[in-house]
Amino acid sequence: MHKALACLLVVAAVLPVSGLAADAVTIQKKVPFAPGISVPDAVKAECELPEKTAQFVQEFAGKTMDVKVADNVSAATPGRALVMQITGVQGTAGGAWSGAKSVAAEGTLYNGGKAIGSFKVIRHSGGGAFGGYKGTCSILGRCSKAIGKDIGEWLQSPTMDARLGEMK
Repeated sequence: MHKALACLLVVAAVLPVSGLAADAVTIQKKVPFAPGISVPDAVKAECELPEKTAQFVQEFAGKTMDVKVADNVSAATPGRALVMQITGVQGTAGGAWSGAKSVAAEGTLYNGGKAIGSFKVIRHSGGGAFGGYKGTCSILGRCSKAIGKDIGEWLQSPTMDARLGEMK
Protein backbone atom coordinates (compact mmCIF):
# COMPACT_ATOMS: atom_id res chain seq x y z
CA MET A 1 0.00 0.00 0.00
CA HIS A 2 2.84 2.39 0.78
CA LYS A 3 4.43 1.71 -2.62
CA ALA A 4 1.20 2.76 -4.35
CA LEU A 5 1.14 6.02 -2.40
CA ALA A 6 4.79 6.66 -3.19
CA CYS A 7 4.14 6.07 -6.92
CA LEU A 8 1.17 8.43 -6.84
CA LEU A 9 3.30 11.14 -5.23
CA VAL A 10 6.03 10.69 -7.86
CA VAL A 11 3.48 10.97 -10.67
CA ALA A 12 1.95 14.08 -9.11
CA ALA A 13 5.40 15.63 -8.77
CA VAL A 14 6.19 15.27 -12.47
CA LEU A 15 2.84 16.46 -13.83
CA PRO A 16 3.02 19.88 -15.43
CA VAL A 17 2.08 22.54 -12.92
CA SER A 18 0.36 24.59 -15.64
CA GLY A 19 -2.30 21.93 -16.04
CA LEU A 20 -3.11 22.19 -12.37
CA ALA A 21 -2.96 25.97 -12.06
CA ALA A 22 -6.57 26.81 -12.86
CA ASP A 23 -9.75 25.60 -14.44
CA ALA A 24 -10.66 26.38 -18.01
CA VAL A 25 -12.07 29.82 -18.71
CA THR A 26 -14.27 31.15 -21.51
CA ILE A 27 -13.50 34.64 -22.83
CA GLN A 28 -15.06 36.88 -25.42
CA LYS A 29 -13.91 36.75 -29.03
CA LYS A 30 -13.93 40.57 -28.96
CA VAL A 31 -13.68 42.76 -25.87
CA PRO A 32 -16.29 45.46 -26.54
CA PHE A 33 -15.97 49.15 -25.88
CA ALA A 34 -18.01 50.15 -22.83
CA PRO A 35 -21.14 52.09 -23.73
CA GLY A 36 -20.62 55.84 -23.79
CA ILE A 37 -16.81 55.97 -23.84
CA SER A 38 -15.13 58.30 -26.28
CA VAL A 39 -12.97 56.47 -28.80
CA PRO A 40 -11.59 58.29 -31.84
CA ASP A 41 -13.31 57.07 -35.03
CA ALA A 42 -9.98 56.22 -36.66
CA VAL A 43 -9.01 54.06 -33.65
CA LYS A 44 -12.35 52.21 -33.82
CA ALA A 45 -12.04 51.67 -37.55
CA GLU A 46 -8.35 50.76 -37.82
CA CYS A 47 -6.79 49.55 -34.56
CA GLU A 48 -8.81 46.36 -33.86
CA LEU A 49 -8.53 46.86 -30.09
CA PRO A 50 -11.51 44.59 -29.26
CA GLU A 51 -9.96 41.70 -31.21
CA LYS A 52 -6.37 42.31 -30.12
CA THR A 53 -7.22 42.62 -26.44
CA ALA A 54 -9.11 39.30 -26.51
CA GLN A 55 -6.27 37.62 -28.45
CA PHE A 56 -3.64 38.78 -25.98
CA VAL A 57 -5.71 37.62 -22.98
CA GLN A 58 -6.10 34.25 -24.70
CA GLU A 59 -2.37 34.07 -25.50
CA PHE A 60 -1.15 34.84 -21.98
CA ALA A 61 -3.86 32.98 -20.04
CA GLY A 62 -3.42 30.02 -22.39
CA LYS A 63 0.07 29.47 -21.03
CA THR A 64 -1.37 28.18 -17.75
CA MET A 65 -4.95 27.11 -18.49
CA ASP A 66 -7.38 26.02 -21.16
CA VAL A 67 -9.00 29.09 -22.75
CA LYS A 68 -12.18 28.84 -24.77
CA VAL A 69 -13.37 31.69 -26.97
CA ALA A 70 -17.03 32.50 -27.62
CA ASP A 71 -18.91 35.26 -29.42
CA ASN A 72 -21.03 36.00 -26.35
CA VAL A 73 -19.91 35.52 -22.76
CA SER A 74 -21.96 36.38 -19.69
CA ALA A 75 -22.48 35.37 -16.08
CA ALA A 76 -24.78 32.65 -17.45
CA THR A 77 -21.97 31.04 -19.51
CA PRO A 78 -21.33 27.55 -18.05
CA GLY A 79 -18.17 27.11 -15.96
CA ARG A 80 -15.70 29.94 -15.54
CA ALA A 81 -16.46 32.91 -17.77
CA LEU A 82 -14.60 36.22 -18.02
CA VAL A 83 -16.73 39.18 -19.10
CA MET A 84 -14.61 42.20 -20.07
CA GLN A 85 -14.99 45.62 -21.63
CA ILE A 86 -12.64 48.36 -22.75
CA THR A 87 -13.44 51.35 -20.55
CA GLY A 88 -11.07 53.96 -21.89
CA VAL A 89 -8.87 54.75 -24.87
CA GLN A 90 -6.53 57.70 -25.21
CA GLY A 91 -5.06 57.80 -28.66
CA THR A 92 -5.22 60.53 -31.22
CA ALA A 93 -3.64 60.23 -34.64
CA GLY A 94 0.01 61.10 -34.99
CA GLY A 95 1.72 58.20 -33.28
CA ALA A 96 4.10 59.04 -30.46
CA TRP A 97 4.26 62.67 -31.62
CA SER A 98 0.66 63.29 -30.48
CA GLY A 99 1.25 62.21 -26.89
CA ALA A 100 1.04 59.09 -24.80
CA LYS A 101 -1.55 56.45 -25.62
CA SER A 102 -3.50 54.33 -23.18
CA VAL A 103 -6.07 51.57 -22.93
CA ALA A 104 -8.16 50.79 -19.85
CA ALA A 105 -10.39 47.78 -19.24
CA GLU A 106 -12.37 46.04 -16.55
CA GLY A 107 -13.81 42.61 -16.13
CA THR A 108 -15.58 40.15 -13.91
CA LEU A 109 -14.85 36.43 -13.64
CA TYR A 110 -17.88 34.23 -13.02
CA ASN A 111 -18.05 30.59 -12.01
CA GLY A 112 -21.47 29.06 -12.39
CA GLY A 113 -23.05 32.51 -12.45
CA LYS A 114 -21.35 33.73 -9.27
CA ALA A 115 -18.75 36.51 -9.41
CA ILE A 116 -15.45 35.14 -8.11
CA GLY A 117 -13.11 37.89 -9.27
CA SER A 118 -13.01 41.35 -10.78
CA PHE A 119 -10.37 43.75 -12.02
CA LYS A 120 -9.62 47.15 -13.47
CA VAL A 121 -6.49 47.71 -15.53
CA ILE A 122 -4.80 50.51 -17.44
CA ARG A 123 -1.65 50.64 -19.51
CA HIS A 124 0.06 53.65 -21.11
CA SER A 125 2.74 53.69 -23.80
CA GLY A 126 4.71 56.23 -25.74
CA GLY A 127 5.75 53.56 -28.22
CA GLY A 128 8.96 52.33 -26.62
CA ALA A 129 12.17 52.29 -28.62
CA PHE A 130 11.72 54.19 -31.89
CA GLY A 131 8.25 55.25 -30.69
CA GLY A 132 8.43 58.27 -32.97
CA TYR A 133 8.29 55.92 -35.94
CA LYS A 134 5.28 53.92 -34.73
CA GLY A 135 1.68 54.69 -35.51
CA THR A 136 -1.16 55.14 -33.06
CA CYS A 137 -2.53 51.62 -33.62
CA SER A 138 0.87 50.06 -33.03
CA ILE A 139 1.27 51.94 -29.75
CA LEU A 140 -2.28 51.09 -28.59
CA GLY A 141 -1.52 47.48 -29.54
CA ARG A 142 1.41 47.55 -27.07
CA CYS A 143 -1.05 48.69 -24.39
CA SER A 144 -3.46 45.86 -25.27
CA LYS A 145 -0.64 43.32 -25.15
CA ALA A 146 0.42 44.49 -21.68
CA ILE A 147 -3.22 44.34 -20.52
CA GLY A 148 -3.54 40.81 -21.91
CA LYS A 149 -0.50 39.76 -19.91
CA ASP A 150 -1.83 41.44 -16.75
CA ILE A 151 -5.20 39.68 -17.08
CA GLY A 152 -3.60 36.34 -17.97
CA GLU A 153 -1.50 36.48 -14.79
CA TRP A 154 -4.48 37.59 -12.68
CA LEU A 155 -6.54 34.63 -13.93
CA GLN A 156 -4.08 32.27 -12.25
CA SER A 157 -5.25 33.54 -8.86
CA PRO A 158 -8.20 35.91 -9.33
CA THR A 159 -9.36 38.26 -6.58
CA MET A 160 -12.22 40.71 -6.25
CA ASP A 161 -11.54 44.38 -7.00
CA ALA A 162 -8.00 43.78 -8.26
CA ARG A 163 -6.01 46.70 -9.64
CA LEU A 164 -3.76 45.57 -12.48
CA GLY A 165 -1.10 47.14 -14.66
CA GLU A 166 -0.41 50.74 -13.78
CA MET A 167 -3.32 50.81 -11.31
CA LYS A 168 -1.36 48.76 -8.75
